[in-house]
Amino acid sequence: MARRTIVVDGQTWEVYPSGRVTVYDKDEFGLMFQLGTGAERKRRFTRYAPLGSRRPDAALAELSSAQLIELFRHSQPAWTAPEAAYGAR
Repeated sequence: MARRTIVVDGQTWEVYPSGRVTVYDKDEFGLMFQLGTGAERKRRFTRYAPLGSRRPDAALAELSSAQLIELFRHSQPAWTAPEAAYGAR
């Protein structure tokens, strides 16, 4: 699975394609931002429409760090996201 890292407000977040498929399969992808591991981890999700590649891993690789940080700023916490099955805070 493709993975990137970004630093937001001094914290290092890992970024992955979320794997969630919608009716917009090749037009829109989900991203998961994860900080930490285990019970203390924090996750956030967002969706975006890539301008280049239509494969999630390649589309993620094409994004700049600045674009990923902007997407992070528009992401939602896991407890509000269908990608996380409205998971725990």
